Amino acid sequence: MSDTFKALVLRQEGDRVRQAIEQLTVSDLPEGDVLVDVEYSSLNYKDAMAVTGTGKIVREYPMVPGIDLAGTVLESKSPFYKEGDRVVLTGWNVGERYWGGYTQRARVKSNWLVPLPEGLDTRHAMAGGTAGFTAMRCVMTLEEAGLKPGSGTVLVTGAAGGVGGVAVAILAYLGYRVAALTAPGQENTHEYLEELGAMDFVAGPEWTVQPRPLETQRWAGAVDTVGGRVLARVLAEMNYGGCVANCGLAGSADLPTTVMPFILRAVSLRGVDSVLCPIHRRKTAWSRLVRDLPTSALDMITPDVISLDDLPSRSADLLAGKIRGRLVVDVRA
Repeated sequence: MSDTFKALVLRQEGDRVRQAIEQLTVSDLPEGDVLVDVEYSSLNYKDAMAVTGTGKIVREYPMVPGIDLAGTVLESKSPFYKEGDRVVLTGWNVGERYWGGYTQRARVKSNWLVPLPEGLDTRHAMAGGTAGFTAMRCVMTLEEAGLKPGSGTVLVTGAAGGVGGVAVAILAYLGYRVAALTAPGQENTHEYLEELGAMDFVAGPEWTVQPRPLETQRWAGAVDTVGGRVLARVLAEMNYGGCVANCGLAGSADLPTTVMPFILRAVSLRGVDSVLCPIHRRKTAWSRLVRDLPTSALDMITPDVISLDDLPSRSADLLAGKIRGRLVVDVRA
């Protein structure tokens, strides 16, 4: 094992954030009971904000960003992991408060890790990554609310994004009729979403304006990644007893709605957290991803693999809405 390794390090210089590929040693890493030889990470919306210094994602500097990783255990002081174990990590504020996955070595807490499920390699684990894990948790949440194939059409908002695309693929594979909502100007993604399993597409100026408290009923369930007026309209259009799983705020953190969908149509709105999700739910979600998300769909969702050097420019592209699906990061490239 080499004494030095590469990592993307963010440092704050006045009001600006500087990113650079640096050579580090294991002694530079923060405390933890497991040392991981990282093979892959991925580029998520939150990562792009951290790398570009947008918003207040990073809590302290210097920081190695990257909210997920997959690799092999090199050293372990934990009774639950040993050298050679294949592992995956998402959430737990890595890449924000704790050093994350844009590095060739990571020292982490063992209770943040999940054993890599049988039938999944590290590249495909990060093709799903945080987005895949979150999408699977959304589907599980709808199932827990009683949604079944045949219940009616399920809407996925932000369908061209990472979470949205994976959600479309999982729902379609499970036999649901899926409708996809994409942002204006993303009509060129419809063929891609059809290949993932979307059967209907939703668009129109009404999605940018405030809906009435109740609109025509259209959806048995929904996965929402957008928030704001989009989520308000989704709620107003839910069938009686329908459920919305919300996991994002790409459009807005505001929710300009009323109680009418909840008290007159028994609609439920359930939040999905992928950061502090308990370990037993994590293991179930990862096992379900192996079973319910075909590798062919993962390959379609992640056509490109990038390097640590590519992260600054591709982060800017992601924030500008220029990236369809997901990007896997090969930290060894």
